[in-house]
Amino acid sequence: MDAISLLKQDHRDVKALFREFQGLGDRAESSRQKLFEAIDEALTLHTKIEERLLYPAVKERARANSDERLSVLESYEEHAVVKTLLKEIEKIDPSDETYRAKVKVVIDCVEHHVEEEEEKGGLFDIARELLGQEALEAMAEQIEAMKEKAGV
Repeated sequence: MDAISLLKQDHRDVKALFREFQGLGDRAESSRQKLFEAIDEALTLHTKIEERLLYPAVKERARANSDERLSVLESYEEHAVVKTLLKEIEKIDPSDETYRAKVKVVIDCVEHHVEEEEEKGGLFDIARELLGQEALEAMAEQIEAMKEKAGV
C-alpha cells in the first residue's frame, strides 16, 4: 500500500458522502447536518495529510517554475478555498437558504480538485514520478499514523 492508494480511497469515501448528502430530501435538516459534519471531518483530515506530507515532498523535488511545482501550488489554493467554505458552513444552520448552496460549491470544488489529482499527468502521477515507490510506501505509514491519531 502506498500514499497515493490511501489518498484515492479517501477520495472515494468522501464522494460517497457527497452522494448521500445530495440524496437527502428537502426537510432532512438533521441528517444534512450530520452528513456535513462527516464531510467536514473527512476533508479536514485529508487536506491536513496532503498539506503536511504529499505536497511538501512533491514541491521539494519539483524544479522552480515547473508545471509540477505549479500543480502543487494550485492544489494548496484549491484547499484554501474549500477550507474557507467549510468554516462558513460550520457557522450556519442547515435550514439557512445558503447552506445547501455552499455545500454544493464545496462538492464541486472538491470533485474538480480530485479529478486534477487523479487524471493522467496529474498531481498523483507527478508524485509517483518525483518521489518513487519506496517514499510513497513510507508516506503511507505516516498517513495511517495520522489517521489513527485522529481516530479514523
